[in-house]
Amino acid sequence: MAQEPDGNKPLALGILGYGGLGQAMAQLVARRQSVRWVAVADRKGYGVHPDGLNPLSCQRVYQERGSVGYLEPGGVLSETSLAEIIPQPGVNAYFLALPNLPNTFIASVVQQFLAQGWRGVLVDAIKRTSAVEQLCNLKPALVAGGITYLTGCGATPGLLTAAAALAAHSFEEILQITITFGVGIANWEAYRATIREDIAHLPGYDPAQAQAMSDGDIEALLAQTDGKLYLENMEHADDVILELAGICPRQRVTVGGVVDTRNPRKPLSTNVQITGRTFENKIATHTFTLGDETSMAANVCGPALGYLQAGWQLHQQGHFGLFTCAEVMPRWVS
Repeated sequence: MAQEPDGNKPLALGILGYGGLGQAMAQLVARRQSVRWVAVADRKGYGVHPDGLNPLSCQRVYQERGSVGYLEPGGVLSETSLAEIIPQPGVNAYFLALPNLPNTFIASVVQQFLAQGWRGVLVDAIKRTSAVEQLCNLKPALVAGGITYLTGCGATPGLLTAAAALAAHSFEEILQITITFGVGIANWEAYRATIREDIAHLPGYDPAQAQAMSDGDIEALLAQTDGKLYLENMEHADDVILELAGICPRQRVTVGGVVDTRNPRKPLSTNVQITGRTFENKIATHTFTLGDETSMAANVCGPALGYLQAGWQLHQQGHFGLFTCAEVMPRWVS
């Protein structure tokens, strides 16, 4: 069970998954005063320290030894790290920086939190429509279990979805929402899980096939495409999230983009276009474009942290269950 924080103490945050996004979130939280990073888990172990974990020390141990379970003090090597970290006391909220492979994985992790009677806030940056639908089925259990869960809280779904939901208010009817993203990273190995999930969206691939690929298989695929992944008409949870918010039917939402795994520069600008009909019967399009200088990590972890803060406020007010990035405004974290 999560410990209720003292009003004068920082919110105690855990990070599940310590790949590129997990490490980026740890660095971001270290720059904030109202949140303290106290717990982390990877596939081989976990670490907990009530006074806070050091991002540089954790990153060094992970890179040199392959697991945060080697941390001193507070590290524990374990093949069941997720199950063992959940009952650790003093953690109020978790950011789920976990790969959703297989496609039922995030839902199964949530069920572990429920089974252990944990209460607090969970936030994910999940991608696939079907994965969010699985979480929707867990809403009654989340309400009963005292968990406030915010889903789709990264960049897309997340930042761009929320922008679309806000921009939609200029119109009486939404005709089309188009999300186009460009992602640049210097080395795909820094974001192995994210790249695998993206590969699962390619024609001829699915989550099971992507999960079964070896690192060598991925490198061979990227060699054929000059390191770029071209993604079109993806099964992306922006559609179901906007539908749940009453913005438009999911069929009117399309998501696609380009991921360059060999260059930190974005191959194209990231934006969302919202086309609709106003009450004066005019057709217009709003466009919200992210700055090319902002990285994937900044555009995922920043919003996710803001949604986490909003989730904690909801939790303190007794609001439990499932919420999406289109229903809740993220809060600034000082």
